[in-house]
Amino acid sequence: MSGSVNRLGVSFFMLSVGIIGLPNVGKSTLFNALAAAEANVSNYPFTTIDSNEGLVAVPDGRLEELNRILEPQECTHCSIQFIDIAGLVEGASKGEGLGNQFLGNIREVDALAHVVRCFDESSVSHVLETVDPLRDVGVVETELLLADLDVMSRAIEKRHRLWKTSPRDYAQEQKRWLNYREKLEAGEALATADLDREDHVELKGLGLLTGKPVLYVANLSEEEYQLEDQSWIEKLKGRLSSKSSGGTQVVAVSAQLEWELQQLEDQERIEFMKELGLRTTGFDRLIAAAFTHLGLITFYTIANEKLRAWEVEAATRAPEAAGKIHSDMEQGFIRAQVASFEEIQEHGGFQELHRLGKLRTEGKEYRIQDGDVVQFVFKA
Repeated sequence: MSGSVNRLGVSFFMLSVGIIGLPNVGKSTLFNALAAAEANVSNYPFTTIDSNEGLVAVPDGRLEELNRILEPQECTHCSIQFIDIAGLVEGASKGEGLGNQFLGNIREVDALAHVVRCFDESSVSHVLETVDPLRDVGVVETELLLADLDVMSRAIEKRHRLWKTSPRDYAQEQKRWLNYREKLEAGEALATADLDREDHVELKGLGLLTGKPVLYVANLSEEEYQLEDQSWIEKLKGRLSSKSSGGTQVVAVSAQLEWELQQLEDQERIEFMKELGLRTTGFDRLIAAAFTHLGLITFYTIANEKLRAWEVEAATRAPEAAGKIHSDMEQGFIRAQVASFEEIQEHGGFQELHRLGKLRTEGKEYRIQDGDVVQFVFKA
């Protein structure tokens, strides 16, 4: 991936989310539902050997309404790249199972969706024999911590001579790196630290894992999901809340049900959801939770008869948002013409807003708001 990065180290061009967890917890089933993909799903560990990748269009009711009002020739949703990564087992940090491949794959992603098995089904084996979501979370977190500790210790060892020969130049780096290692030795994920934008970029460059934002996905049985059984959700939140400085997001889904819903035509899916008493799919809630957890918002552009949604971090300035579209637009930024989604919905388009004097002109310091519809003016 390339392009500008926000404070999370997330690429402006494509957000990538790695689906992780123990074997046989429902990762590939969830991936198939999300990406309408055909990843192999079978009842034995390490079904996923090579990671599967799929682009997922982000559901967006506002974009659909703008498409109806503005009638562009093209309409494009935001996309998230989901990557179904091989299951992790105890000892992965030492190369057990597909450990090295697993850890290598997740070093490349921007965020993690940690799928936790919360269903007991005798026909689906469990790599640790019994179903215990709290224990399973601990296994995965421990392996990530151990892997990071190994990476950080080796990085410090390689850097030690430079720190000794140029102590003043590298004093701040030495302080940060030793602090990272100290937290890892204490069993604390780096995400619990007070990290700024540069820290996140540095952690990603070092290949560290526990500084990445994590969204926990509780995979329930169809019956528990329909009954809205929150018992495992509350237990997971209780365990995780003390481990995250940014708050813990736990989303309940039934991966099997989500997959079944994706096999239906749109109208059939709507009717089936009504029968089940479901107002939204788990997929929609998972995407919404991911945006919230990562601090992302959506803005829209309309140019050359093309309407498009874009995701950026909250409080992104207008030139940086323009740079998401093309680097030349950021470098040559002059101004942005801005209307809110609600204003477009009420008045019907930029021309009418301009006639009414309601179209705003914003400069370089303007921070993009969720739901903004923007036309950028720039010099090539």
